[in-house]
Amino acid sequence: MTYLVNDSLTFADETVHGMVAANRQYIQEVRGGVVRSTASPRGEVSLVIGGGSGHFPIFSGWVGPGMAHGAVCGNIFASPSSSKVESVVRAADNGGGTLVVIGNYAGDLVQFGAAAELLGKEGHDVRIVTTSDDIASNTPDKADDRRGIAGDICVVKVAGAAVASGMSLDQAEAVSKRANDRTRSLGVAFSGCTLPGAAEPLFTVEEGTYALGLGIHGEPGLSTHPMKPAAEIARDLIEAILEEEPERGKDGYEGRVTVLVNGLGATTYEELFVLYNTVSQILESRGFTIVQPLVGEHGTSLDMAGASVTVMFLDEELEKLWTAPADTPGYKLGSVTPAEGHRDVAQDAATQIPAGSPESAAQASCVVGVLEALAATARDNEVAWGKLDSVAGDGDHGRAVLLGSTGALASARESVDAGAGIATLLTRAGQAWSDESGGASGGLWGSALATIGSALSDADAATDEQLATAVAAGARSFAATGGAQPGDKTIVDAANPFAEALGKAIASGEELPDAWAAGAAAAATGANLTADLVARKGRAKTHGSDSLGHPDPGATSFGGSWPPRRRR
Repeated sequence: MTYLVNDSLTFADETVHGMVAANRQYIQEVRGGVVRSTASPRGEVSLVIGGGSGHFPIFSGWVGPGMAHGAVCGNIFASPSSSKVESVVRAADNGGGTLVVIGNYAGDLVQFGAAAELLGKEGHDVRIVTTSDDIASNTPDKADDRRGIAGDICVVKVAGAAVASGMSLDQAEAVSKRANDRTRSLGVAFSGCTLPGAAEPLFTVEEGTYALGLGIHGEPGLSTHPMKPAAEIARDLIEAILEEEPERGKDGYEGRVTVLVNGLGATTYEELFVLYNTVSQILESRGFTIVQPLVGEHGTSLDMAGASVTVMFLDEELEKLWTAPADTPGYKLGSVTPAEGHRDVAQDAATQIPAGSPESAAQASCVVGVLEALAATARDNEVAWGKLDSVAGDGDHGRAVLLGSTGALASARESVDAGAGIATLLTRAGQAWSDESGGASGGLWGSALATIGSALSDADAATDEQLATAVAAGARSFAATGGAQPGDKTIVDAANPFAEALGKAIASGEELPDAWAAGAAAAATGANLTADLVARKGRAKTHGSDSLGHPDPGATSFGGSWPPRRRR
């Protein structure tokens, strides 16, 4: 249970404010996250990390000399928006290009990838390295498609030391990828975590058992086992990891490793030391040399009870970078002398909202009513959608849609007050949805609203046919932006039927309200049918058949059930 909460929707932002207030010698706040408060050498590659909050010290706790130059901070368990990524990358820039290290999660890949593409068009060289250390989340032949968990620290530490040593962007990227390739993790959970303000955990572990193969976003384990002594759990974890040990005497590897025993937030340090005791004994008995091990909380999941074991198989260069000094709020090693001076960060100037024609502005006012209905529906269903998401995901979908829709609504009201046309209102609302929600769904909804806006005009009022065509294009954009196909068990399974039915109804001469109703009915049917599918995209795919029998949360929040429940 998270007890110290003011407002669950602002919890992540407040943690950043407090973190900065307590660590001004290391970090300063910028739009989207934090950057170093100390100066860095001009021309040095900047290292930017980031992702969802709720995992301290990941990510803001690793900003400082010897590690990252900046961290992008999303909402709880949700990736930040692409515009926030752009903001932090620009603020952290030293003129030598930017190396970005993120976990291998759909939302992070979408949002950071979009930011890198835009920055690249402006001439900023941005490279992305993804961490994929969790051996439970995929097979060895698909190691690149595994998710990143506590092994993030191994890659970030190596990357930070690499850029601090003066490596070029090409060199730092290469050694960071090698660090990820040499890192393996596996964990267990004894209880689920509880989102701030929630009354119950995202999942439970039956008493007398533990879950193997946990995720750090509140995902349940991949299998359940009877509880056993710590030594046996340690042996199971380390032996599974060692099955993927590289060949000794090849590519510079000679049996030297570093080890992390990581707590998930509600496991005592004493228990972690008990676990490490067995892990170290097994490794040493097999001729491994352990270098600079870590035991503690280095990648939590709010208040989850559990632990993970990580091994990075070292070569000479990786060992040198792993043992190099670093000084951050959440990780310190040796002594670091930062460059003299303070990092000056330019703040983004406010953008003036252009006015539209009276006809377009009148239609923009009508869109506010649509967004009010969306936000009200999200508020009513936040808990239900979250529970549905927790079946095979991280349980944050309801909160993400509520954050996004309320952010879009606030932006739309601001646009109307400025006399904006419908195109500007929708484009700004899409950006606000993405910014406030983050994650994969935030990026998808934000792109959909922006797509609708780009098909309309601030100069003229749109006809019913133009509105329907624009909305259908926005619905189809979910597939184009996220890369999902019908049958993957995603929002696409509701959005595509909506677009198709809406277009057919308008083409046959129906009025827009009736055509919209036909689209909504098709979306609801599509959403309900996802209960018969096994997830092939997103975080739910890791849990395979666990999602069978339950409709997809993204499809459900888009399409719902039909007919809809009336609000009183």
